[in-house]
Amino acid sequence: MSAEILLEVKDIHCGYDGVPVIHGISLEVRSGEIVAIIGANGAGKSTTMRTIAGLMHPLSGGIRFDGADITRTPAYSIVARGLAYVPEARRLFSKLSVRQNLEMGAFTVKDRGEIAARLDRAFQLFPVLKERAGQIAETMSGGEQQMCAIARGLMSNPKLIMLDELSLGLQPSIVEKVLETVVEIRNQGITVLLVEQLVQEALEISDRGYVIQTGAIVHQGTASELLASPEVRKAYMGM
Repeated sequence: MSAEILLEVKDIHCGYDGVPVIHGISLEVRSGEIVAIIGANGAGKSTTMRTIAGLMHPLSGGIRFDGADITRTPAYSIVARGLAYVPEARRLFSKLSVRQNLEMGAFTVKDRGEIAARLDRAFQLFPVLKERAGQIAETMSGGEQQMCAIARGLMSNPKLIMLDELSLGLQPSIVEKVLETVVEIRNQGITVLLVEQLVQEALEISDRGYVIQTGAIVHQGTASELLASPEVRKAYMGM
């Protein structure tokens, strides 16, 4: 029996200032999966993520999360429902400490004991953040800032976390470590939707994937099917 559908996006169209960017995208993420959205820069991957996260709303189409319609739900309410978004380029509060950034991720929680418990879990996943807890976020390396951004997303205790371009600006050895962490997050019971420019690396840790080109899905399938696809290999892996 297959896992339940946690996120369902149906035929969404959206854009900026009247200019269409997304043309009828439909996708689904089942509970417990890692699903990758891949494609060239400017294809509409991040716009799709931002729309799901409630930072912008579709012109038409619908989005359901955990059984509820969230098509017009504001972003802060979507976080409270259990869907977290880690945006491209990390977007940390650069002048705040690591601990303060993480606590901002638990803004929906009033219980200090619960916040402390979530901090402990974040520090177990990323021990370096415990060492850097009092450090100002902007003074850390790019890899440490990315870990802080992911940990901040996890502080909301999500059912599903969306990770946008984790590898951006990171050296290969750090990318490998960050992607290993994504697998560990899934192993802890959190579903993952991942946008990543490193197509092969993303598919190697994913269950399924969608390929977006000029705002529409042009390929979809299991990760192994996409890795074996001559079109995907030629277009996105240089093979």
